[in-house]
Amino acid sequence: MRLARNPASIIKRSVSTNPLRELPSVDELLGNEELAALAESRGRPQVLAAARAALERAREDVRAGFPAGDLVARTRVELQARLTPRLRRVLNATGVVVHTNLGRAPLADSALARVHEVGAGYSNLEYDVDAGARGSRQDHVAAVLRELTGAEAALVVNNNAAAVLLALAALGEGREVIVSRGELIEIGDGFRIPDVLARSGATLVEVGTTNRTRLADYERAIGERTAALLRVHQSNFRIVGFTEHPSVRDLARLADRHGLPLVDDLGSGALVETLDEPTARASIEAGAHVVTFSGDKLLGGPQAGLAVGRADLIERMRRHPLQRALRADKLTLAALEGTLALYRAGSRDLPVLRMLDEPPETVRARAERLAGLTGGALEQTVARTGGGALPLAEIESYACALELELAKPLRLGEPPIVGIVRDDRLLLDCRTLTDAEVDEVAEAVAACRSR
Repeated sequence: MRLARNPASIIKRSVSTNPLRELPSVDELLGNEELAALAESRGRPQVLAAARAALERAREDVRAGFPAGDLVARTRVELQARLTPRLRRVLNATGVVVHTNLGRAPLADSALARVHEVGAGYSNLEYDVDAGARGSRQDHVAAVLRELTGAEAALVVNNNAAAVLLALAALGEGREVIVSRGELIEIGDGFRIPDVLARSGATLVEVGTTNRTRLADYERAIGERTAALLRVHQSNFRIVGFTEHPSVRDLARLADRHGLPLVDDLGSGALVETLDEPTARASIEAGAHVVTFSGDKLLGGPQAGLAVGRADLIERMRRHPLQRALRADKLTLAALEGTLALYRAGSRDLPVLRMLDEPPETVRARAERLAGLTGGALEQTVARTGGGALPLAEIESYACALELELAKPLRLGEPPIVGIVRDDRLLLDCRTLTDAEVDEVAEAVAACRSR
């Protein structure tokens, strides 16, 4: 029997030997008054797609021996899922400051303001308003990067892997690049230095051993086909014990003697002293000819790869065909300019630096307040820098410990709240939560418990 044409009675069914035949057609389902109203307000294509998805899931349930359920309600759920943005705000209660999976560095207010200003309309991205002619997108942040690092020139691409790739392609394609075996690192998502070298067109020449590489190892490997020396900072791991490696200054002097460039990949990198992470300025002052580092880790800006160094080498990178494929867009440059303006003013008022610098007693007070609001327990924890930086650094922190059963509903809430599951409890580390977010978390916990 077909369903009644009256939309209000769309869910009513008669007995049938084949329950699949009792499901309505898409048109019949869309005839429901509530769904028809949603089609008017949200657009028929969206509601149509949701209805089709709801019916398909209902068919799967019926085949498995379960009832089809309320198809109008299922359509509402499917529609909500379609309308909810996939990229969403998340509250980070993990204690990992630069959390790769959670978007790395939160942007400063000044960076967000620049993004809004530049993204809301047209901009002078590649237009020189003084000359009334075409300009370069690299001009907008090059001067401040030169000032902050002491380099002769600067270039911005879309991430540090791209900066390394471009440097090696521009300076070493078809020739050899020498690197220590102890620096052939792999970072997140399978990114490996040897693979980058291969894609750049340069040939990798490994020297030394995993734990010990001497300056003489580099010198013996230098030949007619050598294009550059590469140093890779061990961002996400440390080799301890019986180790040896030459300093940046020693490598730079060796490169100078042979007329070669030294490329220093700092990985995360930093513009100001942050624990024991090397700064780009220190590398330039030690004699490195090209220094690459990230914009969205310890620097606290948007995802970007920054290359600074000798003017002629940076110019070779800028003119390489890969540069156009790897260049940063206008929103990245706007956020980066807003971030760099804080450094230029001598400020450490960036979310990442604030979280790393915050005294333990302040974090403890925040955790105590959250524990008081939720009935949780105060627990001392260890926060991490994250983002492949400072792997051995342990930062004193404090968390609110709650019942494990809250982990999933908090994670599935709006906004999602991600903590750490440890010893059958959920720990909400307050080093990576702001004061305002503590109130949001407390409200979310109360809502989860009341369900």
